[in-house]
Amino acid sequence: MRSKSKISGALALILVLSIGLGFALSTNSRSDGKGSVKVAKLIDQQSLTKFVTQQVAWASCYGTFQCAKVTVPLDYTRPNSRTITLAVVRLLAKDQLHRLGSLLVNPGGPGGSGFDYALAAEFIVTKEVLARYDLVGFDPRGVGRSTPIHCLTDQETDKAIALDGSPSTPAQIQALMDEAKIIADRCKVRAGAMLPFLGSTNVARDMDLLRAILGDSKLSYLGKSYGTVFGTIYADLFPKRVGHLVLDGALDPTVPNRETNIDQARGFEIALGDYITECLKHQLCPGGKTRAQVLARIAKLVADTQTKPLPGKSGRVVTQSLVLLGIVSTLYDSVGGWPSLTMALNQAYAGDGSGLLDLTDYYVDRDTNGHYSTNSNDIAYAVNCIDKDSRASVAQMAADAKVMAKVSPNFGAYLAWGLAPCDFWPTPPAPYPAPVSAKGAAPILVVGTTHDPATPYRWAQGLARQLKSGVLLTYEGEGHTAYMRGSACIDRAIDAYFLRGQPPAPGTTCK
Repeated sequence: MRSKSKISGALALILVLSIGLGFALSTNSRSDGKGSVKVAKLIDQQSLTKFVTQQVAWASCYGTFQCAKVTVPLDYTRPNSRTITLAVVRLLAKDQLHRLGSLLVNPGGPGGSGFDYALAAEFIVTKEVLARYDLVGFDPRGVGRSTPIHCLTDQETDKAIALDGSPSTPAQIQALMDEAKIIADRCKVRAGAMLPFLGSTNVARDMDLLRAILGDSKLSYLGKSYGTVFGTIYADLFPKRVGHLVLDGALDPTVPNRETNIDQARGFEIALGDYITECLKHQLCPGGKTRAQVLARIAKLVADTQTKPLPGKSGRVVTQSLVLLGIVSTLYDSVGGWPSLTMALNQAYAGDGSGLLDLTDYYVDRDTNGHYSTNSNDIAYAVNCIDKDSRASVAQMAADAKVMAKVSPNFGAYLAWGLAPCDFWPTPPAPYPAPVSAKGAAPILVVGTTHDPATPYRWAQGLARQLKSGVLLTYEGEGHTAYMRGSACIDRAIDAYFLRGQPPAPGTTCK
């Protein structure tokens, strides 16, 4: 099971990206009256005692796992008011005699299910780590099995994702902005009470409650993609409670929205080029025998489907946005994704968009019955619009689209318009202050992949520099994130840190 950091549909249902198309990171400010410094202290105050000491009823589930519900405050500044629940799952350490504690895991998003991620335990950490740690996953507030939010119906989500995400005419721009307002309005009506409290700072606070409830004096954590945001904020809020933190596919909280978009656009364009280089080696590239021919054929497909969508399955049509999402979904993983892209493009060039549609549906959690199995698309809007000030005028997005199209002809304009729903968001942004430092924390391992399309390598470099105890581990390769993706060198280095507390030497690079 891979870390599936999503990108958005026409209006950036991205999950950073891990991010989404255009959305960035960060969270609540120390100076907003609900400051993180103040709230960081609340974790030790009597007002939270009832949460730390709650009786958690663990029950057997999913074979060898245990499941439970944990109660947390909706608003940490008013912990005695409304509460919500977090769905938690754990797999007990195989070697209880030499157990090291709990290891929380999160795959990213925002909106990814840490619960589902933990169920794939044997694929996300090594057997040596499973022997020594209780692996613990949870759905962050607002997500899935925890107290969830729901903004759009399945049909409304279909419309939002398929809408033209790189408008070039006044009518297309107006349609995009109209849909952005509808999304914000639906969230206000259907999830308004929870929206102010869904930012990543509150997720980090929830993680500290989970740490205490699980009986650990310090937090050990594996966060991938947007999950690195939760870990970064946790370390900055609670540096003395940092155990072993691995931030893989890291985001840099100091990178502004515009640079985030440009970095991602460039990253996906590079990843597409890497795909073409590889398929040309095997003479399997759809659309041509040279790099220029293959790129030109993809560009023509993208351009043509803006005005003439491809036929899909079950009467559905494949718009330009669905084509782009289908392509992007394959660029996170060279092993499984690239062959899928070859097959889907061959189908598309024969006039059938079904392959690209299947890739997009998988990416956005849509099943064959038209039902979205998770609410990750809704939560992505909510978190991205509060974690950073993502508001931008139509004129600014249009100008950015032109600039970004030069950096990334295929993905640039699409990413530039991904901020639109935040312009109408009912909750003001509340960014966590950056840069971060986590002064006083134990060594924190930051992992970056040199050709990561979703979280570019320079973000890992930037985060490692900010953290006073940050240690950068580099993977020279393709794909999104590095741990448990085929590099024995990376896996050994991270295991040594988790199991023996030994971070790699500064400057360590693996292939």
